[in-house]
Amino acid sequence: MEINELTSAERRVWRAFATGEAVDFGTGNDEDPAEGGRWGPERTLRAAVLRALLLNGPEEPGEIAALKVDGARITGVLDLRYGTTDHAVRLSHCHFEEVPQLYGARLRQLNLSDSVLPGLSAATVRVEGVLRLTDCRFLGPVRLGGAHIAGALFVDRGAFEAAGAEEPVLQLNQVTIGDDLWAPGLRAHGQVRLTGASVSGAVNFRDTEFDHPSGTALDAQNLTVGSDVRAACLTARGRVDFRGSRIPGCLDLLHARLSGPGGTALRASSSVIGELWLRGGDRVDGALNLRRSHIELLTLEPAMLPGEVYVSELTYTALTPHVPAERRLPMLERDSDGYVPYAYEQLSAAYRRVGDDHAARLVLLAKQRRLRSTRAWYGRVWGYVQDATVGYGFHPLRAAVWLLSLLAVGSLAYALHHPRPLKASEAPHFNPVFYTLDLLLPVISFGQEDAFAPSGWYQYLAYALIITGWILATTVVTGVTRTVSRQ
Repeated sequence: MEINELTSAERRVWRAFATGEAVDFGTGNDEDPAEGGRWGPERTLRAAVLRALLLNGPEEPGEIAALKVDGARITGVLDLRYGTTDHAVRLSHCHFEEVPQLYGARLRQLNLSDSVLPGLSAATVRVEGVLRLTDCRFLGPVRLGGAHIAGALFVDRGAFEAAGAEEPVLQLNQVTIGDDLWAPGLRAHGQVRLTGASVSGAVNFRDTEFDHPSGTALDAQNLTVGSDVRAACLTARGRVDFRGSRIPGCLDLLHARLSGPGGTALRASSSVIGELWLRGGDRVDGALNLRRSHIELLTLEPAMLPGEVYVSELTYTALTPHVPAERRLPMLERDSDGYVPYAYEQLSAAYRRVGDDHAARLVLLAKQRRLRSTRAWYGRVWGYVQDATVGYGFHPLRAAVWLLSLLAVGSLAYALHHPRPLKASEAPHFNPVFYTLDLLLPVISFGQEDAFAPSGWYQYLAYALIITGWILATTVVTGVTRTVSRQ
């Protein structure tokens, strides 16, 4: 392209390119690039001219050529598909009339900050440095699937929407980022796809808004990060999906507002997460799915938990904040998978790990009561009897009270009606208290039971005392043994 074929604005950019000098077409009046379609020829650049510069532009010895333009209107398609340029590109505060085509391109660095674009097609692009889309507004899909970015990706405060399009507004599936994914304040009206992405550093979604109520708002399945996913104060209307992700640091959802009415609000199943923080925000509107995940520190505030929770095969080492078991148990009772015994064992182990044995026993008692609801009618009847009498063995003192009550009943009954001696000449003096103890206690013998034989209904009373004595005494011994073993 000859320089005499260029407009005055394009000649300014052409001359500045060789030395890397910045060209600013702005007026300094806080212009909105969205109004760039009205800008005149004095600040209009053809995309073909920019392409020619990047692929075969003039260079000066001892200078670093670069394309640095601010406040321009760019017409036509910036087509760099499969092209390679060694020059840094900065097209900030610009208005693009057509979607840039960067599929398969190799770039040194790309900065489109504060620009307005109808979309971006840059799948499999390779950027040796930083890709910066800070404060950009996209009116169509941004395709970065399979991109390789050696540095960081900045999309902070970016606005993404694609009216009428069915595809995701921001596509970062299978992207590889050598540093951080920096996106605080991002606004996306449509799905953001991050499936299979690999981020060596951290992901920052603080104060972001994902709005796709008809489906998945953030699809981050099989995401792998090097440290944390910071998403405090996140607002999501639609599913947030971290299924199969690997997050060695923290998945921070403090003060988050998650809404997936009629479906799943948050899915982090089959994931390995160092710490999951779900605290301080509004009650989750939709299901919470943590099936088969392994989490070292699980921070769940009971007030945030929704009415539908899935925690089957969830494994965690520590659970915070420490609250009474009565506030944690509803989470297990809401599990739509039904009775999940492992979930109760996990919760009980978490309480026992911090030394709260009382709460651990309450959880295991709740487990037995939940199991009772799954039994046949006769099993449920027997369960109610065990619960009322000895609390399934978790209330041994209650068994001792029953023993003392039965001792009083038996002693009074046999004091009023002495059983006949089997051998009158050899029988010891009858004592109703010790005779009843002989019936109740299966191990200790005072010689009374073998020497006397009741008759009539007193004999049936003796049978009842023997059976209940075995059950209650075993319960007391089991409870005492459990306490001793813990100590």
